[in-house]
Amino acid sequence: MNHAVKRLSNMALLLLLAMMASAQQEGDNQLDVSLNMLGHGEMRIGGLDLTDGENSEGEDHAYFLMERTRLSIDYKRTGLETKVIAQHSGIWGEKGKGSFNLYEAWVKLNAKNGLFAQIGRQALSYDDERIIGPNDWAMAALSHDVLRTGYEGHGHKAHVILGFNQNPENTQGGTFYSGGSQPYKSMITAWYHYDVPKIPLGASVLFMNIGMQSGIKGGEGDNKPKNRHQQLLGGYLSYSPGNLKTEASYYHQMGHNEDNIKIDAWMASFKTQWQITRRVSALGGFDYLSGDKYFAVPGKGMIGLVRHEAIKGFNPVYGSHHKFYGIMDFFYVSTYVNGFTPGLQNLYAGATYNPVKNLSLKATYHYMATATKLKDMAMTLGHDIDVEASYQIMKDARFTAGFSMMMGTETMEKLKRADQNNQLRWGWFSLVVSPRIFTTKW
Repeated sequence: MNHAVKRLSNMALLLLLAMMASAQQEGDNQLDVSLNMLGHGEMRIGGLDLTDGENSEGEDHAYFLMERTRLSIDYKRTGLETKVIAQHSGIWGEKGKGSFNLYEAWVKLNAKNGLFAQIGRQALSYDDERIIGPNDWAMAALSHDVLRTGYEGHGHKAHVILGFNQNPENTQGGTFYSGGSQPYKSMITAWYHYDVPKIPLGASVLFMNIGMQSGIKGGEGDNKPKNRHQQLLGGYLSYSPGNLKTEASYYHQMGHNEDNIKIDAWMASFKTQWQITRRVSALGGFDYLSGDKYFAVPGKGMIGLVRHEAIKGFNPVYGSHHKFYGIMDFFYVSTYVNGFTPGLQNLYAGATYNPVKNLSLKATYHYMATATKLKDMAMTLGHDIDVEASYQIMKDARFTAGFSMMMGTETMEKLKRADQNNQLRWGWFSLVVSPRIFTTKW
């Protein structure tokens, strides 16, 4: 056991003792200790990016075994809740034995009138998680060091989130932020949601102001450190009459990026699900994310420069991207050449079948195309088919396996610079075990 694990174990023990010692009302305290273990394997054939160079060759296959373990300690009493989640993740055989960190560590104060304040490292999830979500498919997942405060009650939810990040070496002066655990220097988010009484309709409005670090530490002139701010404004609707559930969203981005280029991008989505019978359901939808104009794809070994007066490619910032654009994560997880994006049109349809208790079978088809017209290339990216099966072994253990195939086009190959993108195959499995180890009330 390394020093970090020992230190965390000591901290957890002290936290437990402090919680028990601070109990103020008999019968009003609850303590839960739980474990979440995720084992994940992948087999990928084709699709890995080629490296530029005279002797560059693309790998046509790869195999990985990964794991993620979380230990969660949660204490509650009237008006107070605290949670600490320690996380280890890594690939089997990885040098350095993976990463170990605190995934969550926060304190939440609740008032009887619905007001609350929550401060510390916390996973955030809003609406369908397209813009803000934990992205739990990724081994490390997402959490934020923020103060979250607001009100919840009578169908209304109003949250304000404030984040400011800094490097410890800047304690003697300076505000330059680079290489930290968060992708932004500052963030202000406001979210409001309302559930309409007696109607299965919910509506949300989201506003974000994200401050990004630009320039160089100690730089002068054009390289002088500056904060560039970009904004995101939009809304989300959910309507669920009977056996139908319909969702729609629209978001617009503006402001400036780190290079002081103006941002003017948008996205819209629509999705509907229909529970046909007790065992069969169907879904369909369409996503449109705007793309950059004059998108250029240089040849291998070439840089290729295009001047952009404005960024038109939408960035779904801190969402759970894996949920939306195909299981293979070609889009908004990996990047295109030069960092710009031609956007995405994602038309999809699928069905879920539950043949027996605890078993679920699902298949989804995606038609992918760029949002921007490309010079000398078709807009169609390809056709993606995802199939998966999930079985609930017991109440706290689930096994899931899937297989995906992308029948890509020449456009897909050039955009991703991978010769095998026209016949990419990917198989995977996950085993999630989440037992509650200990619980007590006093």
